[in-house]
Amino acid sequence: MKYKIGDQVQVTAGKDKGKTGEITRVFPQVAKVHVKGVNLYKRHLKSREGVEGGIFSLERPLPVANVTLICPTCKKTTRIGFQFQKSGTKIRICKKCSAQIILPKKATKKTKTHK
Repeated sequence: MKYKIGDQVQVTAGKDKGKTGEITRVFPQVAKVHVKGVNLYKRHLKSREGVEGGIFSLERPLPVANVTLICPTCKKTTRIGFQFQKSGTKIRICKKCSAQIILPKKATKKTKTHK
């Protein structure tokens, strides 16, 4: 799959066409992605033991065909290409400006140490 967690994408089709957001989850088996703040649906839940009921907004996954990447260098929507470096590693490149697409640093989880 060409899209990775942390990529900035723009929705190109559907009810949220034109909205932008960050990919939070990727489902390569079904070719879908979760985009933060996009494709929201209401879910009505009854109250249960320990859980308060109400109406909640949930994000549903979008098909990969309905999103396009925003290049971090040229800030335009673009397709993703691949290129092999001399070291043999495969990198993603922007088809418009030929710049390497680098993912933002992932937040590291803090682990508790027991004494």
